[in-house]
This record gives sequence, structure tokens and C-alpha cells, in this order.
Amino acid sequence: MEEVKLHTFQELKELYYPYITNEKNRKKIEEAFEFAKKAHEGQFRKSGEPYYHHLLEVAYILAQLQCGPSTIIAGLLHDTVEDTDVTLDDIEERFGHDVRNIVDSLTKIQRLKLSHRKEEDFVAEDHRKIFLGMAKDVRVIVIKLADRLHNLRTLDSLKPERQRILSRETLEVFIPIAHRLGFNKIKSEMEDLCIKHLEPEKYNEIVKLLEAKTNNRMESLDKFGKRIADLLFEHNIPFTMTKRIKSVYSIYRKMYQKGHELYQKGHEFDEIYDLLAIRVITETELQCYEILGLIHATYKPLPGRFKDYIAMPKPNMYQSLHTSVISGDGNIFEVQIRTKEMDEVAEGGIAAHWRYKEGSRYNPQKEQKEIEEKLHWLKDLVNLSEENSDDAKDYMQTLSHDIFDANVYVFTPMGKVIDLPNGATPLDFAYKIHSKVGDSAVGAIVNGAMVPLSTVLKTGDVVEIKTSKTSSGPNEGWLKIATTGFAKSHIRKFLAKKNLDFVKEEKIAKGKQSIQEILKNYDIDGVDIEKLMSDPKVLSNFNSPDLDTLYINITNKNPTASAVIDFLNLKPKAEEVVLSNKDRIEDSSDDFPVYVKNAGKIAITLGSCCTPIPGDKIVGYITKGKGVTVHRADCPNIINEKQRIIDVYWMNNIKGSYKVDVKIEASDRTNLLADVIAVFNSKKSPVTAINATYHEQTLTTTIKATIYVNDLEHLTEVFAGVKSLSSVLSIERIVH
Repeated sequence: MEEVKLHTFQELKELYYPYITNEKNRKKIEEAFEFAKKAHEGQFRKSGEPYYHHLLEVAYILAQLQCGPSTIIAGLLHDTVEDTDVTLDDIEERFGHDVRNIVDSLTKIQRLKLSHRKEEDFVAEDHRKIFLGMAKDVRVIVIKLADRLHNLRTLDSLKPERQRILSRETLEVFIPIAHRLGFNKIKSEMEDLCIKHLEPEKYNEIVKLLEAKTNNRMESLDKFGKRIADLLFEHNIPFTMTKRIKSVYSIYRKMYQKGHELYQKGHEFDEIYDLLAIRVITETELQCYEILGLIHATYKPLPGRFKDYIAMPKPNMYQSLHTSVISGDGNIFEVQIRTKEMDEVAEGGIAAHWRYKEGSRYNPQKEQKEIEEKLHWLKDLVNLSEENSDDAKDYMQTLSHDIFDANVYVFTPMGKVIDLPNGATPLDFAYKIHSKVGDSAVGAIVNGAMVPLSTVLKTGDVVEIKTSKTSSGPNEGWLKIATTGFAKSHIRKFLAKKNLDFVKEEKIAKGKQSIQEILKNYDIDGVDIEKLMSDPKVLSNFNSPDLDTLYINITNKNPTASAVIDFLNLKPKAEEVVLSNKDRIEDSSDDFPVYVKNAGKIAITLGSCCTPIPGDKIVGYITKGKGVTVHRADCPNIINEKQRIIDVYWMNNIKGSYKVDVKIEASDRTNLLADVIAVFNSKKSPVTAINATYHEQTLTTTIKATIYVNDLEHLTEVFAGVKSLSSVLSIERIVH
């Protein structure tokens, strides 16, 4: 871990002068330093030094990474807009539009002031805003990491509560992104500093154990390294060699972090084998494999400990060969083998790969695109951020699971590496390629064999998705197959749109049918009803932008079909509302439960829309040529009718059973449907139809059933029985 030190501007210049040789750029950096120093004059940090020292340290870290002039300038100015009177316009005028944009993004993140919050106020929405601010320009991420690293180095000057909040935020937000960008050196230092303040006792315990262990084994490591060096000299393989001691945080995870494999098995410090390692750096990729062969021919490798990250790089572009072997004296050491270029990328991440090149035409948009092409996860982060999910927790869970925890690497048939989280399936793979590929997927081929879309993928699999233009697309079962939030989100959107389209078409058809039913009683010969209803005056009167919307509104009873017909002022077939001879029938049964006074025998039917039962308040609706249809008095289908309504009455001593459609809403649980049916049976209420629909987002179930009851009193007993069941939220009658 680096010692906390205050650097001078001269030391900063010594870092960037070798690779930034353009005098204009050099002067702009000096101007930015003087500008920031003057702007923050009179401001001091908690540690006591003038505030501008923090800006200088941030710029120093950026120069260590060989960042370009705009990045270093923005690093020096990143707090000026937030903490001084300097405006973004001032920055653009002095240092250009590019610097302004970077500082603007950093200012928006800084305004969250997360480190000043209480621990319980630390919410997902804040994390989401940080990532949204960093997603569009990788330079914003690099500066923010440098800013956070220096703040961690000076945590001792803050109160313990602030130390914990800053440390926890770093572990949850900044370290995952540092890891994915390949900033291993920065990541490792951040982790150790965080655990030092979050778990000081465990931190100190590990430091003491590590010092004792490394002192005892360093002589053995030296001998091991010398033997490997002799081997390489013998075979004329160029190399340099360094020693590596495992970080405190890495040991902490293996000893204490719940859910970790070693923790579950109860491993102690002495059982962690890779505390010490040697790193061999050579010139070519071929020489890396030659060195590996020599070491394995000389020392016995530990099974399952070999990793080839050269053939299959990590998503952060990390490349190296890893192996653990047993030395001559019985100690176990890890060996890392890589080229010089691989080592630079391993330590410096993207900053090493895209170091500032003097004289080249720098284009930040082009650089961002190139980085997104190389770092596929960053492109996923940008896409995820652009979707602007309303649910911050969902956003963070998807980010953490789909992007930061992705450690399964599979191939497309063309050899492109796709990184996925553990448990991912070909369906997740399909959506990772493109949402259209996912929506049209009909099968998968893994390693040359047809497999179900639910197959769990493993590192090294070659995956091909079979698609079809005639595919019906996702169904609800796909939500159980997909494991990534990205895939599930697209599946839900598809299903929602599909359901919306279906419901819309259904409502339009139902609205048309309602109009056509009423029109049977009107004289419409030679009248184009749809043209008449499409008249702007009609649409405007019923607040409908088009005819389809009007039909949907009619289905929703706002307005009713009869209200629209009344507005159209059509002529009824019969002007008087009376019961004609056509309404009367001779074979109506005397035991029918409803009668009409002084009407003799007429055709009477119970309305199928509201299913009235004895005990309900009822009215009759005269349908020309069909007699009387009985509705509940509050039935929305006739509640606004003024004509054709007559009084009807229930007979005395009614016998028999009557159909009722009911809907039950309940929190989902095991045996819910069986318990509901059991209540119906216990109340002697036969069930002729029943179905249940599970809602994944709310974890609830809707049950719709058709039952038979004797009367309203009987139905009340059934309702009481269902309501007494655990998890039932409501039960009501359905009106169609």
C-alpha cells in the first residue's frame, strides 16, 4: 500500500513531461493548476492542508496512468464548479468544450454528496446516478477513481462514521468498476484501505499473520525463483521476474466473507496457498507457454489451479497464465506468466491500452467507441443506463449481476467472447447478442449439439442461436429460463406490448359489437355508421382522438354505446317502448324466478354480463323481438339507459342455483388454488370453470371462477369463506 505523500507540481510535471511534449498542452495544464489553486484559495481539507493539494494528487494519479491533457486538466478542475464561484462557462472559455463536458459530469456526481450522508440514507438511487454520470465518457470514470483513491488515502482525518460510509460506497460502487476496467493496482489499494476502516481488527490480524508468514517463507520463495531463473537462462528465454504478496483484502475475503467457498469450508489462514507468488514477464506470447511448460516439467502443478487468461482474456482485457506448483521444499507458490504489454494492461487497465499518444488526432467520441468495442461490458453499461429504468434497485441489481459478476466466458461461432454471469442460459446469450435475436430465438446449439434454451452455460462453450422470422416470440415461461436482468427486462417489455396490443384489439372489437347490438333496434338503412361516428364533432364530444379509441372507451363504459347512439340521433324502429306480441311467448315456465307485472307470458332471460341472482336488486331491459333481459340494478351496461327499462321482480320461494362469475386477488402461495376450491366445495357451491394467473412483478395471483349459488345470502357465505383464507386480498363479482 502506498504511503500517503503530498506531491509538488514540479513532481507532477516530471510525470507528464515525457509523454506530453506539446508546449501548448503543457501550458494549459499549468494554467489549470494555477486556476484551481486560486479558485480554492482559503479552503482547507479536514486533514489540514490547503484544498488544492487534493486536486494535485488526483492529477498525479492520472499522470501515473499517462492520461491525456484534457483528463489531467479536468482532474485539476473537478471540484471548482461545485465548491467555488467558477462556472462551466468559465471553464469552457479557458480550457475548451471537451474539458467542460468532463467537469460537468463530475459535478453532477459530486452534488450527491454521498460521503456526508448517514449510513441508513445510502440508497440504490444514488449509486444509479453515479453510474449514469460515468457511463458516457470513460475519462469521467478514471478521474472519479483517482479522486476516490486519494480520498481513501486521507480517510484517517475523518470521523469513523464518515470513514465507514465512504469505504462501503467504494466497495459497492467504485471497486467493481475499477476491477472491470482492469485498474488492478488502484483496485487492490482501494480494497485494503476500505477493509482497514470497515474491519480494523480483522485487518490488523491479517497484516500480522501475513508478515509472519511471508518472513518465514521468503527464503523458500527466493530459492524457487532462482531455480526458475536458471531454467530460463538455460533455454535462452528473455525474462524479468518480480515477487507478489497477496493483498490483505483478498485474504480477508477467503477467511471471513460469508458465502465464500473457503469460508463455508472453514479454512484458516494457513490453508490459503497463494499468499506468495512470482511473476515472470517475457517478450512474446509463445515464450509464455514455453515458460509454463518448463515449470510444469520441473515442478508438480496443483490440479485445478491452472488458468489460461491469454487464450481467454477477462472482460477487462487482463491476460496472463496462472499456475500453482509445489516447490522442492513442499511449499506451494503461484506463478504468473505474461508479456510486458500484458503486464502493463494488467496493472493499468484501459489507461495502459489507450495511453495518450502525442501527435495523434485525439477524438474522445472515437476513443469511447473503441473502448466499448473492446470492453463489451462498458457498452452494456451504456445501454443499460440509456434505458433509464424507473426502479433504481432493479438497475443496480442488473448492473451487479449481469455486468460486474459476469465470470462465465462463452464463444459465438465466429470466436467472439461473450461474458455472462453464473447460471446464464442460451436465452441470456441471445439477448446479450441483440434483443431481436432473443425475441426470435427458437433453439440453441451448444458445442455442436441441439440443447434446450434453459441449458446452463459454462466457460468455453460455443453457442449458436437458432432464430425464426415466424417465431411467436417470448412467453411467460421464458422469464423462468432467463437469469440476467437484461434478458428479463426485454422479455417483460415484449410481453407487455403483446398483451397491450391484444387487449386493445379485443376492446375495439367489443366496442364495435356493443354498437351493433343497439343498432338492431334502429332504422339505419343507407347509413354508414362508422363514417358517422368518425365525424370530428362526435369524436370531440366523447374525448376520443380516433374511432378505435372511441370503441375502446365504449368497452370501458365511458361513454356507453347507447349514449353514442343517442348523440347520433338515429331513428328507432319503434317509437314507443311497449311489449309487443312478438315479445310474448306461450311456453315460458311458471317457475322462472323473475316476472313482469301485467305482462303475461313473455321471454325473460338473466343477463350474462352481471349474472343476477335472487336477492339482487334488478331491472328489466326490453330487447325488441327478444323479450326482457334481467340485469342487476347497478350493472354498468344499462346503468345509463333511460328508455326500455321496466320493473321486474323475483318470485317467492325460488328454487335452483344460479351462475356467478367471481374474481379473487391473493398473495401467491403454495396450495392457494386448492384451498379456494375446497371452500367452494364446503359451501356447496359447484365450480364449472376456474383459472389462475400469477403476476411475477407483484408476487400475486388472480383467480377467476364460475360458481353456482342459491341466492345472495348463499353467495355472501361463500365470499366470507374465501376471505378467511390466508393471503387472500379480495373477492368480487365480475361484470362482463
